[in-house]
Amino acid sequence: MHKLRLSGSRPSKSLTLEQAEAVLKAAENSSLHAYIVLSLLIGARTEELRALTWDYVDLNGNAAVTPPVLRSISVWRSVRAGGDTKTRKSRRTLAMPLRCVVALRLHRIRQHSVRTRVEARRRAGKGNGWADLGLVSASEAGTQLDRHNVLRMFRWVVKAAGLESGEWTPREMRYSFVSLRSDAKVPIEDIARLCGRSGTVVTERVYRHQIRPVMVEAATAMDDIVGRRVREPKSGS
Repeated sequence: MHKLRLSGSRPSKSLTLEQAEAVLKAAENSSLHAYIVLSLLIGARTEELRALTWDYVDLNGNAAVTPPVLRSISVWRSVRAGGDTKTRKSRRTLAMPLRCVVALRLHRIRQHSVRTRVEARRRAGKGNGWADLGLVSASEAGTQLDRHNVLRMFRWVVKAAGLESGEWTPREMRYSFVSLRSDAKVPIEDIARLCGRSGTVVTERVYRHQIRPVMVEAATAMDDIVGRRVREPKSGS
């Protein structure tokens, strides 16, 4: 675990590679799986992921065009007041490592199963139907998760990973994304851009815990940095 304390604030923390792998493994049995994978592997903010809809997710890309269109998510909204991202620079499209694609495909299958069950109960007169808001990270009713929902589920995952659940928050997955990419020698300018920041100063002070000489790497390098090789589901889901 890496720590950095800014004046007047509590220490920020990031997972080590071993801890990150444990969290990703523990998250596989959680409805927060895709949320955690996206936060940890592409550095999306927690408030951006809570507002993300399937309309802004491209699970297929297009390898036949030049240049190829990578599989990605487009971050344009958040749950902040007014629904906008933190800054104009925060609006960005993030290419996804294969592990993110797999997690989202599995998540969509699970979400469809939950939606079918909820609608069956509604037809039987035993509850309300699914709120069709198109959210990627939704409650079991299809509504938007609040930060308390996310924190509760996140702590379950952290505990299952063998870590002290009360010591970690969802936003520290973003810190961990930066730290892991720094360890892999990715340029600070690239990290700041992926995080949706206009400059490197805040990234260096707040997010990045180890500054090293760097070489340019693609966003999809996270497939090599974290975890084992994954298979993409063959279904067209």
